Amino acid sequence: MKTTFMNSSALFSKTPPVKLFFLASLPGAISMLASALYQTLDGVFVGQYLGATAFASLNLAMPFVIINFALADLIGVGSAVPISICLGKGEREEASNLFTCACLMIVAAGVVVGSALYGAAPALIRLMGAEGAFADLSVQYLRVYALSSPVTTIIFAVDNFMRISGYIRGSMLLNIFMSLLSGVLEFLFLGVFHFGIWGAALATCSGMFVCALIAFTPFFRGKAVLHFCRPHFHMRMVRQILACGSPNFLNNIAGRITSILLNLILVRLGGETAVSVYGILMFADGFVQPLLYGTCDSLQPAVGYNWGAEKYSRVRAIERCCFVAAFVISAAAFVVISCFPEQITRLFVSAPTPDVLDMAVGALRLFALTYITRWLSFAVQSCMLAVEKPLPASLISVSTALIFPVILLAALWPLGLTGVWLNFAVTALLAALLSAVVLVRAKAQFYRPDRTS
Repeated sequence: MKTTFMNSSALFSKTPPVKLFFLASLPGAISMLASALYQTLDGVFVGQYLGATAFASLNLAMPFVIINFALADLIGVGSAVPISICLGKGEREEASNLFTCACLMIVAAGVVVGSALYGAAPALIRLMGAEGAFADLSVQYLRVYALSSPVTTIIFAVDNFMRISGYIRGSMLLNIFMSLLSGVLEFLFLGVFHFGIWGAALATCSGMFVCALIAFTPFFRGKAVLHFCRPHFHMRMVRQILACGSPNFLNNIAGRITSILLNLILVRLGGETAVSVYGILMFADGFVQPLLYGTCDSLQPAVGYNWGAEKYSRVRAIERCCFVAAFVISAAAFVVISCFPEQITRLFVSAPTPDVLDMAVGALRLFALTYITRWLSFAVQSCMLAVEKPLPASLISVSTALIFPVILLAALWPLGLTGVWLNFAVTALLAALLSAVVLVRAKAQFYRPDRTS
């Protein structure tokens, strides 16, 4: 890991913004894409080796799996922002205290949430309307994640801590390794040993656990700018973590509530077929979203550092790179999904029936429209979060993940399944309009003069 270290202070404060983008954001985007690739591989392996019912079961359980990681993400992201700002102010000991307390909070949350999900798994899946093998497979998949929660959920937080400490390329390489390891294990468990759907979950959780151990090595050895110390919890710190992490947390929870609601509707409107098609859309988005998230999120430590140092001109320059990159990624996603819907469908369903193929192709083409405007709300939300403005970031987050989709479910209900597939694109448009208003209202705060001393 030592060879992949960069001096984070010099990188964030002195590197020209465009060069900083290529040094930090591109590896970050690759890193997030690699870390999310295991989910795509999960869908591919389950669909190809275990069949359509198992693939639908995976998609039915997935919202609860993501909820399992939501508290860890809340604490990880929520601590990363004030840690970066503390480092910008030169308060290194407070930054390390935040880091230590956050790690302990994540492990504790993993124990509590994992235990609750394990016990509630059968009831939750029954509430979704699933029965028989469809329900049994979903419960098996969810319970493996629940059992592994205390030692796997921290992997997402440590990625933030690595990038803050300057291990940008190390983070990228570790995420690539995690995807490769999870993919190899899943191939062995499903293709060679012929485990059931629980083997797919076990493969992913094993990869996470191994990589979490590797990621913490420089922190345990005292080689990073952040180090473990005797924790000092206080309410101001906890409130700060919760406030800064709330946009991502609310997005995760609201998005999963929406996914659960959509699955309930899809089970009744189109059965397993509609749930599978929705899963294909989510796996396609699972390829694009990490690129957007990685590009913007990787610049957050630099934005927070310069915001703390009151170098507002650098904040503006870095954010311009973020906005341009988000637009380019979204435009490329629109073109690819629009042009290759059949190929994307066959990636997850080995031999789709004509009905499945027709439904999936039509859904993907409507879903592609989402990316015409999705980039703006994503970039603005990331920007607001990086400068400790959680309220507007949370407003964008909850509106995008829950409020707009639920309103549109009612408004587009007469269109049936077509209305469900259109929901994503119209939600993105409304979120972009809201984000433009937020950006205009916050403009004055970004154009303050730099601190000269």
